[in-house]
Amino acid sequence: MSSPTIAPAPRRTTTHPFSDALTMLGRNLTRMQRDPSQVIVVIALPVIFLLLFVYVFGNTLGAGISVSGTDGYLGYVVPGILIIGLAASAQGTSVSVNTDMTEGIIARFRTMAIARGAVLTGHVAGAIIQTLLGIVGVLAISLLLGYRPAADATDWLGVVGVLTLITFALSWLAVAIGTFANSATVASNMPMPLVLLPFLGSSFVPAESMPDGLRWFSEYQPFTPFIESVRSLLDGAPAGDDILATAIWSFAIAVLGYVWALAQYNRKSIR
Repeated sequence: MSSPTIAPAPRRTTTHPFSDALTMLGRNLTRMQRDPSQVIVVIALPVIFLLLFVYVFGNTLGAGISVSGTDGYLGYVVPGILIIGLAASAQGTSVSVNTDMTEGIIARFRTMAIARGAVLTGHVAGAIIQTLLGIVGVLAISLLLGYRPAADATDWLGVVGVLTLITFALSWLAVAIGTFANSATVASNMPMPLVLLPFLGSSFVPAESMPDGLRWFSEYQPFTPFIESVRSLLDGAPAGDDILATAIWSFAIAVLGYVWALAQYNRKSIR
């Protein structure tokens, strides 16, 4: 008497965007646990700039903007240092996405019933968590150095919201760069201007103290309102128009990154 035939389990043919994105997020968090170097980079690079500008140039620069000594300048410069940390994280995100795009794993994902864009969304969510962990480290070191913000609980919620919004936007842009680049080297080099832009903003000196042409650029590039929003909130002062400008810039960058990333992902993954 023949044994009964066991039918194979039905193959999943429908996608579930939210659960698929969570699965991809879990994959990226596991990768982060195995290689925490990107969190270390997000902490190390801003802290190096913090120590350099505060303890080497702090007295001179502080006198020029009417703050007293290194402690006074530390209070001015920390918001810009936090934004530099956000910008620096884009490089690691771009390389991570490019590695997926060039090493064949995307071709494997395409054979599975995974929601379109879940891979990229997982990278963005993972990048946000990784970057904010690094920023907490930078802020903790700043507090150890003597930084004392005047923010209350509401202001701190605002700081977290603004930093998360900026990170979300820059992460989508980094993901787009990673899908566009043809190699990890290109993916590593392309986000570097994002690290330079805070230096041409109000990170270390007010925009109004700059020469006319540079002042105009500083006032109208996105990183100046990013920095000023965080600075105002940490100082317990009204952020006003800077918050609005930050929201507009972040929305525009996120939409650009999302559309660009999805177009590149779809184009390259069907080759």
